[in-house]
Amino acid sequence: MTIITADGSTNIASDQGPTSRQIFKVAFASIIGSIIEQYDFLITGVIAATVWGGVFFKLPGLAAVAAAISVYGIGIIIRPVGAYIFGHIADRIGRKDAMVWALVLMGGSTLAIGLTPSYDNIGVIAPCLLIAFRLIQGISFGAEFGTASTWVVEMAARTKHRAFWGAFVGFAIPIGLILGFGSVLIVKSLMTADHFNAWGWRIFFIVGFLVAIVGYFIRRRTEESFVFSDHKTKSAVLESPARQVWTEMPGTILRTSLVNAMFGGAFFLYFVFGTSYMKAVGFTGNTPELIGLIAAGFMLAFMLIGSLLADLINRRVILLVAAVTFLIFAIPYFYLVNTGSFLLATIAEIVGFGFVFGFGYGAIPTFYTENFPTRYRASGASAGYQVSQVYGGGLIPIVAGYFLNHYGVKEAYLYIGGLVMIYALLAIYAIIATPETRDVDLET
Repeated sequence: MTIITADGSTNIASDQGPTSRQIFKVAFASIIGSIIEQYDFLITGVIAATVWGGVFFKLPGLAAVAAAISVYGIGIIIRPVGAYIFGHIADRIGRKDAMVWALVLMGGSTLAIGLTPSYDNIGVIAPCLLIAFRLIQGISFGAEFGTASTWVVEMAARTKHRAFWGAFVGFAIPIGLILGFGSVLIVKSLMTADHFNAWGWRIFFIVGFLVAIVGYFIRRRTEESFVFSDHKTKSAVLESPARQVWTEMPGTILRTSLVNAMFGGAFFLYFVFGTSYMKAVGFTGNTPELIGLIAAGFMLAFMLIGSLLADLINRRVILLVAAVTFLIFAIPYFYLVNTGSFLLATIAEIVGFGFVFGFGYGAIPTFYTENFPTRYRASGASAGYQVSQVYGGGLIPIVAGYFLNHYGVKEAYLYIGGLVMIYALLAIYAIIATPETRDVDLET
């Protein structure tokens, strides 16, 4: 049977598993916030690399770009704080409640960034506000992936398609990128470059806030994970789950974090830095964004294939294929882009960004969720995923900013490419060292 709660949502009784329709409702609710996260991830990356330097920092040339990319990185480094806070809420109160309040914080901070005045208007206060709002935004993003994955995969705990359902959280990445790239292309086509740099870029953050409002109401009316509901009914909830998972499973957290650090490096290499690199070698207008839009479409298809194969074979094989491809392709990617050929650059982006990221992420949500027991599953999955953002997705932009400022765009790629290859090797080690979890019982 189904229990109707006071707020109008539903919870599944412990004597039965959810139907496919109920699993889909949770998957859909989880994907809303994750789409906003990825949409913002893309938008912020593009805007930081191309606009924020002139709007918020009065520095010469590449120094302004490096400063803006560093702010982008700071918002990623803070994510483990959000993982800790909202992981605790998810494991103490519920997955759904954590997801609802994370979306509130996300929407508010995203709007605040869009409304922050420029340096010309309020001076040094402008970059200070930008950093503060970016930190708050980063905390809210720290809640999303691990808890959303836990919410969905737990709902599918009794099915043979956990990777497929978990991949709905991952589907948010290409969908968010498609929406982001599409938005950039449309908005840029409707105004001059000066208008876009002056105020047009702010439209994306306002739209992100409006979508967050819609997502809030969708999540409010969605059921809690039946696995967690059973767990809570048995009075098995821990006093400090976010702290205890670090005490009892630090090795698992750090090992699994190495896998996502590679994907954080791939995202920065092929997208944030890759977009700037394409412009530096001669791709004009909206061509880099168009190439990214095409790659995002392929990413969605590769992610679906990866999730199905993760259920059919196992999680580790899928992740290893992605990691080895990334290791081999990190430098050749730039040689293809250097040709100046639209076709070859598109192929490079499809392989490096679309396949590496898409195929591997077909297994990532279940990989994180299945490595931790129910009592602190959201905290563990969030910690492992978000800690990687500190030395992966967050540190790489900051180090890359140094390389960019010191060597220039056309030479920095060798150093950045070499850096992310190290991450690929570490990921390969972590994947091999982690036991396969396809058949693990999630109701423990």
